[in-house]
Amino acid sequence: MNAELKGKWLFVACLLGTLAVSPLAQDKTKPVEPAASARLQKVVDGAARAALDKFKEKGLAEKNFAVTLIDLTDPARPERASFRGAEPIYPASVVKLFYLAAAHRWMEDGRLKESEELARAMRDMIVESSNDATHMVLDSLTGVTSGPELSPAELKKWGEKRNVVNRYYASLGYTVGPAGINVNQKPWCEGPYGRERQFLGPKFENRNKLTTDATARLLYEIVTGRAVSPERSRRMLDLLKRDFAGTSEDPDDQAHGFTGIALEAGTRLWSKAGWTSTARHDAAYLELPDGRRLVLVTFTTDFAKERDIIPTVAREVIKGVISDK
Repeated sequence: MNAELKGKWLFVACLLGTLAVSPLAQDKTKPVEPAASARLQKVVDGAARAALDKFKEKGLAEKNFAVTLIDLTDPARPERASFRGAEPIYPASVVKLFYLAAAHRWMEDGRLKESEELARAMRDMIVESSNDATHMVLDSLTGVTSGPELSPAELKKWGEKRNVVNRYYASLGYTVGPAGINVNQKPWCEGPYGRERQFLGPKFENRNKLTTDATARLLYEIVTGRAVSPERSRRMLDLLKRDFAGTSEDPDDQAHGFTGIALEAGTRLWSKAGWTSTARHDAAYLELPDGRRLVLVTFTTDFAKERDIIPTVAREVIKGVISDK
């Protein structure tokens, strides 16, 4: 067997051998919409107060973070609560979760061709949080690419194509627009150039944004096999699986630098975390040792250096959920 063919077989074997199997993704019952819960609202409000108290001297205010919690321990009766969950916030690389789900929907519908290179890009986008890989995925979804500036007429046509992901989520009932989410921008480290900078707007008014409510909804739909087929949900969960039991020299590692800090041994974690110079976010699905299953999404703004805000919220939420029997 030549080296090229051998490499392809190894790729397929690894892809098939690492597919995660989530109990909820296999559930045969149709998932229902999580209902607002007074019980969970007390838990979320308590976690928010604990964070505000702990970081009060450093200036943390309510405007600096948002939290959404979904308890799906009983798939037939999921519940939810949030703290500022409907506030549009710059999402850092958590937006990549939305591109991942859209890509699987496109492939499932035959609108996007599967390939080894696309599979590699989706893996690197989620596992390594690579921006370059994200660019390839978004280009594949929209059929447009980065490049030099465009004329106003050309930019309008280009923007219509780039907005296809927004239109997809709007069709699912997500609030898309000024008061909701925006998922039509590529993530950048040094800043966008050319048509990407044009599309962002003179005052960055078209930047990406998410709410913790929308992010929690998407993660809940992935976990329950509702966003796409259960098989594709398992593929996504495989990329989101985090091993926080070991150690990492990277303080911003997705498994060790966010919600994972707060978790005890025996907990299972799936997540997409991200950070910038101002933002620090985590969208996590947890399976606790006692059998509880939680989706917990926490966004922070202007406090990226305070790495313990997200773990503080997670600890308080878990403690509150466990004590409320």
